[in-house]
Amino acid sequence: MATLAPAGLTFSTVAHPGPVDAQTRTDVLANPGFGTNFTDHMVTIDWSEADGWHDAVITARQPIPLDPAAAVLHYAQEIFEGLKAYKQADGAIALFRPEANARRFNDSARRLAMPELPEAVFVEAIERLVQIDQAWIPEGDGASLYLRPFMIATEAFLGVRPAKQYKFIVIASPAGNYFKSGSPAVSIWVSDYTRAAPGGTGAAKCGGNYAASLVPQAEAIARGHDQVVFLDAAEHKWIEELGGMNLYFAFDDGTLLTPELTGTILPGITRDSLLQLAREEGLTVREGRYSLDQWRDDATSGKLVETFACGTAAVVTPVGKVTGRDGSFTIGSGGPGQLTGKLKNRLVAIQRGEAPDTHGWIRKIG
Repeated sequence: MATLAPAGLTFSTVAHPGPVDAQTRTDVLANPGFGTNFTDHMVTIDWSEADGWHDAVITARQPIPLDPAAAVLHYAQEIFEGLKAYKQADGAIALFRPEANARRFNDSARRLAMPELPEAVFVEAIERLVQIDQAWIPEGDGASLYLRPFMIATEAFLGVRPAKQYKFIVIASPAGNYFKSGSPAVSIWVSDYTRAAPGGTGAAKCGGNYAASLVPQAEAIARGHDQVVFLDAAEHKWIEELGGMNLYFAFDDGTLLTPELTGTILPGITRDSLLQLAREEGLTVREGRYSLDQWRDDATSGKLVETFACGTAAVVTPVGKVTGRDGSFTIGSGGPGQLTGKLKNRLVAIQRGEAPDTHGWIRKIG
């Protein structure tokens, strides 16, 4: 459902009647957590079949008026993205690859029969929210302003068809480190559940994929693990991804492997960035299939030296232990590996403006 914004789409700003006071904001930024505190403002843009994209507004963050028959509540027409704004070493504010998020957002929109949002409008909406709420960007190791653009179907009807009305919204949340367990590496539970199947929505960033992961994730937590890993739906043997992150496997011969994108795995932007950085490090990088049995055997023999997960929220996280119903195995020493740390440091240095951006990934906000 490709659609263009009407010519001359402009953003208006509605004054906030009661923004959070400076002291409360300072207290929040001292320990922001992840996804539990929110900035003062949000962006909304409406779409209708008759008018296309219209009414782009920066306004106070507030509840969304929604009819009980809104299509999103019944048929789950909803997609979202996640990206971050950073305070850089020179004091500038920057986004990391927002155009890639815009492209993936439209990939998801097409799969969910939703209208595409022009990439320039997507990026502008994010930039405007960051500009008006820049005082909410925390500083320090692992700190950032997490941005959540999303789109929902708002038309009120109960027929099974694509909706004719939508709302695009961007909210922001000051964020610290994603994992709080204190462990040097995360522990993974191998789920019996399936996240996605061929022909499904696994490659789209839609809420239904994450809803399907909640029971297995809760099972992993109940068993003392940090995350859940999903296997393929057809044979239940091939590694796909975690509940919200892609995986990488590093071997003693300098090879780095990540599961290939077959349509059931989310094409992560952090994943893609690490592919490029790893090749620059001289590693042999492969995208292919890797089975749970091979993972166990390679870890046991020492051929596999590191495994790490990656994504916008957690960036790069070492995996130390894997447990399934038939036992556990440890990867390397069970802690962070040298390659994991090196790639994470390179990526974070670019994001923070501490290393040259030779790829054009950084977009500074004036």
